[in-house]
Amino acid sequence: MDFDLSAEQEAVADVVTSVMQRDLSWKALADGGVAALALPERLGGDGVGLSEVGTVLTEVGRHGAITEALATLGFGVVPLLDLASDEQQDRFLANVAKGGVLSAALNEPGRALPDRPSVTFSGGRLSGVKLGVGYAESADWLLVTADTAVVVVSPKADGVRLVRTPTSNGSDEYTVTFDDVAVADSDVLDGASTARVNQLALAMLGAYADGLVAGALRLTADYVAGRKQFGKPLSTFQTVAAQLAEVYIASRTIDLAAKAVIWKLAEGRDADSDLDVLGYWLASQAPPVMQICHHLHGGMGMDVTYPMHRYYSTIKDLTRLLGGPSHRLDLVGV
Repeated sequence: MDFDLSAEQEAVADVVTSVMQRDLSWKALADGGVAALALPERLGGDGVGLSEVGTVLTEVGRHGAITEALATLGFGVVPLLDLASDEQQDRFLANVAKGGVLSAALNEPGRALPDRPSVTFSGGRLSGVKLGVGYAESADWLLVTADTAVVVVSPKADGVRLVRTPTSNGSDEYTVTFDDVAVADSDVLDGASTARVNQLALAMLGAYADGLVAGALRLTADYVAGRKQFGKPLSTFQTVAAQLAEVYIASRTIDLAAKAVIWKLAEGRDADSDLDVLGYWLASQAPPVMQICHHLHGGMGMDVTYPMHRYYSTIKDLTRLLGGPSHRLDLVGV
């Protein structure tokens, strides 16, 4: 396996970086053509693969951008390209290139990314509760995992109720209740499995988190190199260097795990064990190394207008969506 970026991935990374250096918003990504990269050519896209979408999310994370990118590209576009028919893709992905938002309702009360959801789908009716649904109110469509099917629902459909819930990074997140919501046959993803949706979602979340940790490491390294104490840069102190080394090791390991998962999924290989390792490593290692980055920033790390806040708060939200380290460790042992 060669995890160096391909020429196409390098080009994608350059495009994302050029946009993010000017504007961190989802609108900017859409205006810059990034939102359309994964779409089929018939929808005005470039038809790039799973690895390139992962590169997009990694670079978005590297810049600490809190946007609809993960929800739309990672939880919406990627599963729909993998599981939906061409006709369904044409309907559900129609507005993405112009900045339209998609999201997915995957988590349930007390259950992170369950492969056997409690939400029920029977007789064309959807009922149940989903938690942690990002950008649900502004989304055109929600991908919903249920006990017997994977369906796509409008958040404005009759019987759908949205309640906004707090997040660490201030992004839009909702608890979504489906009360006997009617779902047309054309909105059911024929043959799709919840397990496959969860695999793709975790892989894309891992790519985004990979960028967040790498970005926080770069931000912290630059800060301690420029900050002086006792007339010397903080980076020259042995304790500071040792703590940065811990962050570097965690960052490189997360990068390896994230890329291995995406490579296996893209190649059609069994990635179950790799996904479990990725989920556990993110939940157990990303939060502590973010704490180290905060500590090395001193008071600056506590300033919510300073970029470090975006990295750490987003990792906290992602860890919650994963179910926490104990839950992820249980899955590794299954």
